[in-house]
Amino acid sequence: MLSAKTIELIKSTVPVLEVHGVSITKRFYERMFSQHPELLHIFNHANQKQGRQQTALANAVYAAAKYIDNLGAILPVVKQIAHKHRSLGVKPEHYPIVGENLLAAIKDVLGDAATDEIVGAWAEAYGVIADVFISVEAEMYEQAREQVGGWEDFRPFVVEKKVQESDVITSFYLVPQDGQPLSAFEPGQYISVKIDLPGERFTHIRQYSLSDAPGKPYYRISVKREDALADKPAGKVSVYLHEHVKEGDVLQLSAPAGDFTLDQSDRPVVLISGGVGLTPMVSMLHTLAEKTNRQVTFIHGAQDGNRHALRKEVEKVVSEHPNVSAHWCYSQPTEQDREAGAFDKEGFIDLAWLQSIVPVKEASYYFCGPVPFMSAIKQALTKWGIPAEDIHYEFFGPAGSL
Repeated sequence: MLSAKTIELIKSTVPVLEVHGVSITKRFYERMFSQHPELLHIFNHANQKQGRQQTALANAVYAAAKYIDNLGAILPVVKQIAHKHRSLGVKPEHYPIVGENLLAAIKDVLGDAATDEIVGAWAEAYGVIADVFISVEAEMYEQAREQVGGWEDFRPFVVEKKVQESDVITSFYLVPQDGQPLSAFEPGQYISVKIDLPGERFTHIRQYSLSDAPGKPYYRISVKREDALADKPAGKVSVYLHEHVKEGDVLQLSAPAGDFTLDQSDRPVVLISGGVGLTPMVSMLHTLAEKTNRQVTFIHGAQDGNRHALRKEVEKVVSEHPNVSAHWCYSQPTEQDREAGAFDKEGFIDLAWLQSIVPVKEASYYFCGPVPFMSAIKQALTKWGIPAEDIHYEFFGPAGSL
């Protein structure tokens, strides 16, 4: 338990963290990686370069300070981060390293404002917060290890099949190299793929949603090839998977993780995706169609028909289940798309269109895709009056804010 004085000191830093949080976390990562470069085997280098990891950590530190007297309030966030940590292989011995460098970064950025009293309070608070994470993650490691077909860290899987789904998305069907059972997972969860790229000093780990239903003899991931853009370098791992990984190759996978999962009610469900954000949605769709009688509305936005992955698979589900409908929105349809009547709406998914195609407003809403897409969907649902508890979404990569 933290003393009243410590809690008061931590809460006094909330306004400072709101202003300087990202500067502190940026300095933290600089310090930690210079002193412990081996941790670059765990962290996503691309998210570091884009600043997403720094922002996510700053938001987490800010939330911890704000709710230091009621950490139960941020337990959902703790569990979300803990899922990612377990999937990446973060262990208890990493926490003292993080604590030491986080405190040093606070001193470096805040200077004289970081008094010994404030730094001491943060050291005490960090110990409590770290213990919460370690405890939650220990349970997750145990659960991953002890379930049927489970394992703790990384396990070799063979690429049984590689299927091009669109111009930019390819599916990989993965089976355990040892021939032993696969652990179950919840639709919406992800696995981590660990790869040693030729010529790279450090291991790269990426997390990909499982794109097929549980209960199959394989795991499937459907990966978008991230080519270079004007403001963004190419995705090293996605390009490597597309260009170099072939059937028969072996990939190292973590056990499934993640808290973006379906509720257990019998209410209607609306699944909304943009681009490769459809991967967890397709897993959810299969499960809902096969295991329940819930009314399901599947809505997907793509640039055009050439970039629309898994369409035939979704339409097959629709044809076999009268309680399922699907709707397509293309932002830049081709002439071929127009001639074929391949889409239901041109442009972007907006509130007016959602209201016209969602049969029952009182439903559970799940969405995933690029951050601007998710911001627009959340804004539309909120404007429509959908309660926050009925709105569920998943970030690819570090958590952000919408």
